[in-house]
Amino acid sequence: MEIDKQKLEEFHQYNKTQFLASQFESELVKLTEAQELADSDPEMAELAVEEIAQLTKQLQDQWDEMDKIVESNKEEEKKPYGVMLEVRAGAGGDEASLFAAELAGMYLKYAEVQGWPTIRNNVSATEAGGYKEASFEIMGSLVYDDLRYETGVHRVQRIPATEKQGRIHTSTASVAILPMRKKPTIEINLSDIDTEFSRAGGAGGQNVNKVETAVRLVHRPTGIDVRSENDRSQLKNRIKAMELLTAKLEAIFEEEQAAKHAAVRKGQIGTGDRSEKIRTYNFPQNRITDHRIKESWHTVEATLAGSLGPIVDAMKAAAAAGDEVE
Repeated sequence: MEIDKQKLEEFHQYNKTQFLASQFESELVKLTEAQELADSDPEMAELAVEEIAQLTKQLQDQWDEMDKIVESNKEEEKKPYGVMLEVRAGAGGDEASLFAAELAGMYLKYAEVQGWPTIRNNVSATEAGGYKEASFEIMGSLVYDDLRYETGVHRVQRIPATEKQGRIHTSTASVAILPMRKKPTIEINLSDIDTEFSRAGGAGGQNVNKVETAVRLVHRPTGIDVRSENDRSQLKNRIKAMELLTAKLEAIFEEEQAAKHAAVRKGQIGTGDRSEKIRTYNFPQNRITDHRIKESWHTVEATLAGSLGPIVDAMKAAAAAGDEVE
C-alpha cells in the first residue's frame, strides 16, 4: 500500500493516534520484509502471499482507524466549547440598563441550573443598578446549541418603579451569543490590533484595583473592542481578551456569510443579526412573545428567574423543522 508520509506524521502528532501510528510502522516493517523475501526467493514467494495479504489488510484497517480519529478530532475542534454572552442596554435609559441586567441574570441562572460554569469578563454598571454593557463566558459543549437563537434585540414593556402616572414604557436591550472554539475559523493579523492596559474597575481585591491588569484590545479594521478584567494576571486577561475578540470577529464573518445566502434561508428563525427585534417581554399581560416563531408564554417572572427551558426547546424545535436553518 502507498503511504502518505505527511499524514503519517500527523498521526504521530495527535495524542489519540500516537500509539496506533507506532504499531502501524512496526507492522509496515514486517510487510516490507515479507515483500522483499518474496521478491528475492521464488520458492518463498508462494508462502509469503498469504502473510502479505493479511498484513496489507491489517495496515489498511489501522490507517482507516487513525484517519477516522483525526477527522473526528478536527470536527470536535470546530464545535464551540462555550459562548461569550454579551448584553447591552438599548433605548430606554435606566429602564433599558435594568432590563439588560435582568437578561444577563436570566442566562446566568439558566446556566447554573444546567451545571455550566460561568465567568464574568467585563461589566459596565449604571447608577440605577443596571448594565450599560456586560460580557460573560458560559462554558459547556451544549451551551451554543441551547442559546444560539437568543442573539438579537429583546424588548420589555412594563411600568417602571419611578413612573408616577402608571404609564407603560418600552425599552430594549441587545443580546449576542458568540461561539468560542478551540481552533479559530478565521485568521487575525496581530498588527491590526491595538492593546491598552488599565486598572480593573470591579471587584477582585486590592491587587486588581492598584495594578494595570485590565486589558482592552481594539481591532482597527472593524473598530471592535473587547475588555477583560476578571483575572489578577495581565497576561491571562490579554489571552482572554484575544479569545473574545476572535469570537466577535468570527460572528461578524458568519453573519456576512449568512447574508449572502439570505434569499434561500426563508425557513430560518432568525438571521443572527443583533439589530433584529426577536422577543417582547410584556409584564402587564405576563406574556413573552417570540416574533420569529410567533409563539407566546405567560411566564415572564419565571423565565427571567432562569426558567428558560420551554423557550429554548421551542426555538430548537422550530429550527429543526425549518429549511436552511443555521
